[in-house]
Amino acid sequence: MNIEFIEALDQIEKEKGISKEILLEAIEAALVSAYKKNYGTAQNVKINIDRATGEVKVFSQKTVKEEVKDPLLEISLVEAKKINPLVKIGDIISIEVTPQKFGRIAAQTAKQVVMQRIKEAERNIIYEEFAGRETDLVTGTIQRFDKKNVIIDLGKTEVILPPNEQIPTETYTPGDRIKVYILEVRKTTKGPVIVVSRSHPGLVKRLFELEVPEIYEGIVEIKSIAREAGSRTKVAVHSRDENVDPVGACVGPKGARVQAVVEELKGEKIDIIKWSKNAAEYISNALSPAKVLSVEVEEDSKIARVLVPEHQLSLAIGKEGQNARLAAKLTGWKIDIKSPKND
Repeated sequence: MNIEFIEALDQIEKEKGISKEILLEAIEAALVSAYKKNYGTAQNVKINIDRATGEVKVFSQKTVKEEVKDPLLEISLVEAKKINPLVKIGDIISIEVTPQKFGRIAAQTAKQVVMQRIKEAERNIIYEEFAGRETDLVTGTIQRFDKKNVIIDLGKTEVILPPNEQIPTETYTPGDRIKVYILEVRKTTKGPVIVVSRSHPGLVKRLFELEVPEIYEGIVEIKSIAREAGSRTKVAVHSRDENVDPVGACVGPKGARVQAVVEELKGEKIDIIKWSKNAAEYISNALSPAKVLSVEVEEDSKIARVLVPEHQLSLAIGKEGQNARLAAKLTGWKIDIKSPKND
């Protein structure tokens, strides 16, 4: 190794933020292992890299003894005094043992250590960037498939869309741009693992924040979301300003805002309903698009008995019970739907 190597470490410190001294210490430690592996010695060795020139020297460290039992680890006082006249029994003395061709091994080892540390630093930077960003919305490009996982490229890193977070009705094609919801960021020995979702209700919330300025500004609030991904979602909204219609704000002019969300979700149906602190009114709204005649609520058991016109019964229940199921999930109430005829 030489002065150019030391200058390269200076450059890495500036560009990557990795301490030059920490790199040199790591290289010295790796060189001890490399020396022992290549020269098969059991002696105690210390390796020193000159911080100015990059010159590498190997030192055998021996304890000064009156009587030498292990020449690899010990040196007699007489021999030690030839190196340093001031030594005494019990001192540790360093004797240079640098092999002639050690420079090539040193250069190769140093390169491996530096590359490894750069990789670790880059992984840490990515982890720091995404740690704490759970619930964020990000856009990436579908890269490839790994078993049943979809791998999405965000530019700086790749994220995983696992099977249970995919939408069953969606087709994922490499090269397509896609918005995903960050579900989990965790540190592993192989670098950060970022898990994303397309089926989480939080994705719908973030998409509405993008399309509806009133939500982003906090005037309109999303109170609850019930979702059956790929099929239908109900969103309960409330306005903090009585002059702003929360449903109208989310639907947008000519339905443009909600349509933009529907398009991103590949045609998933979205019902936007008005939230109310009055449980009966809230439940009635949640069963939209069905018209409700009356709602009786039992606060203790959280059961709501709902009466709808006969011709609205199938609409209130929905295909395979979906409308009633989503309304119950949205409101947190058990909903029993009947018509006057079968009451």
